Amino acid sequence: MKILFTVGGSQAAVFGVAPLAAAARNAGHQILLAADQPLMAAAQSVGLPAVCITPERMRYGQDAMTATTRIDALLELAGQWAPDLVVGGLSHVPRVLAARLKVPYVRHIWHIAPMARRDRTAIAELQPQLERLGLTELPDPDLFIDLCPPALRPPGAPAARSMRWVPRVSQRAVEPWMYTRPDGARRVLITAGTRNLVLDTPGSSLRRVVDELTGSGAEVLIAALPEAAEKLGDQLGDVRIGWIPLDVVAPTLDLAIHHGGATTAMTLINAGVPQAIIPDNGYGKAVAEAVSGFGAAILVDRHRPRPGTDPEEATADACRAILADDRYAQRSRILAAQSAVLPTPDEVLRDIEALAA
Repeated sequence: MKILFTVGGSQAAVFGVAPLAAAARNAGHQILLAADQPLMAAAQSVGLPAVCITPERMRYGQDAMTATTRIDALLELAGQWAPDLVVGGLSHVPRVLAARLKVPYVRHIWHIAPMARRDRTAIAELQPQLERLGLTELPDPDLFIDLCPPALRPPGAPAARSMRWVPRVSQRAVEPWMYTRPDGARRVLITAGTRNLVLDTPGSSLRRVVDELTGSGAEVLIAALPEAAEKLGDQLGDVRIGWIPLDVVAPTLDLAIHHGGATTAMTLINAGVPQAIIPDNGYGKAVAEAVSGFGAAILVDRHRPRPGTDPEEATADACRAILADDRYAQRSRILAAQSAVLPTPDEVLRDIEALAA
């Protein structure tokens, strides 16, 4: 079978779909990943055969702005390499492609943020594309795969086939300190993902948070882009800063402070790590609300600090609370255990094979 995987937006989309794509390839199926140019390096880093369909990054909620270009590029690709099934994500453009090709369509996403309103808007905006291609309607996905643990799915989320999150990030040679815990010290990781140069802590500098943690005896790791490491390495005291393989380091952590990115949050959930989440956008806030609502994190809101806390000390207060109260770690471990029993990509692949059959 030939399966066309399509992604757009951030590297998280590539890392999220990689385990299922790899499972399909390992099972003997032919796969291609259609993606934006900025995602080519991420696809190559996890060993996926990728085809560039647009030079610019796709933005979720802006399907209509680039739909003609993307659909035409996908149709051209399908004319050269006809898929038996299409796998898409947040964008509904791949769904249009599958309808035009009359092949099964699988939607594969991490459904932790409410999306019904955005989905309705995106589908309505694609109506001119349906008319252009002679389609009267956009059929529902034949299969909806959700990477979000059921306990964190938003109310009213559509029925879905749950699949276990398998951490997948770009790799290099790892060193012993990355997979071993420090002796006699707690370990805290700080990351702003790949979108931001550095984590924007509310009301205080990152140095202030780092000093608070190191002063309490914790070891601090900062996963950062090369330019951030070069700029800030000398300013943050005794910390490791630079490329850090989150999937390798996560099991050694006592706490992670981050921006609410999908790959970051789910890799930490998978490892049972409590989190202090400082959202950098609405999606990150939805992530923070879900994980903190389960008791496995604290949401540090720049605009609405927790009652009784000093906005200037919000991040440090969250760190102190998590490290002092084992309930956050307990809830994190419960969430990890629930996630660990979800169907693997190999198991879900059987459902996809049945669709094509």
